[in-house]
Amino acid sequence: MSFLDKLNERYATKAMNGKVVSQEKIDSILEAIRLAPTSSGLQPFEVFVVTNDATKASIKEIAWNQTTVTDCSHLLVFAAWDTYTEDRINHMFDLTNEIRGFKNEGWENYRQMLLSSYPQKDAETNFEHAARQTYIAFMAAITQAAFEGVDNTPMEGFDPAALDKILGLREKGLRSTLLLPLGYKDVEKDWLVNLVKVRKPIAQLVTVIS
Repeated sequence: MSFLDKLNERYATKAMNGKVVSQEKIDSILEAIRLAPTSSGLQPFEVFVVTNDATKASIKEIAWNQTTVTDCSHLLVFAAWDTYTEDRINHMFDLTNEIRGFKNEGWENYRQMLLSSYPQKDAETNFEHAARQTYIAFMAAITQAAFEGVDNTPMEGFDPAALDKILGLREKGLRSTLLLPLGYKDVEKDWLVNLVKVRKPIAQLVTVIS
């Protein structure tokens, strides 16, 4: 089966059976998130892996009681930085210099450009920018899950403020953006499992400008 076949096969699973996903597969999905591109390479987010049943039950209550939250094997919570700070920007640039083993004048000039821009913006503008980066990493997780044969349910349907409180995210300088339950479909309870996938044809989606 090709990678595109796997993407065509995947869908937003509506019911899961509680079967546990192997740690090896979870690790590969998390690695895909880590490798995802982000603006200026800042990776302005963190991911929380929830397996505790009580915590998942609390999250289900503020996520429209969607059963995949509690019936999944692992629940990924994506949380973006609440703003950009000098310390956060410097940390990533310093990490780059450490890993590469040298400093680059152009890279250092770029650091100063970001330091003179992002920290001066209001926190909400910065959060919205950081939140958009989580969607890129989110898609990396979804596609890697498809590659691994792990079912998933992309979710925006929850109360972010309530979730932030449950996980203590605001105290960490974070705000929740997305949920991704990972597990295996319950074929008897999932009403979507046998329905044909519907997407626009390429001709309605793509315009070639040559």
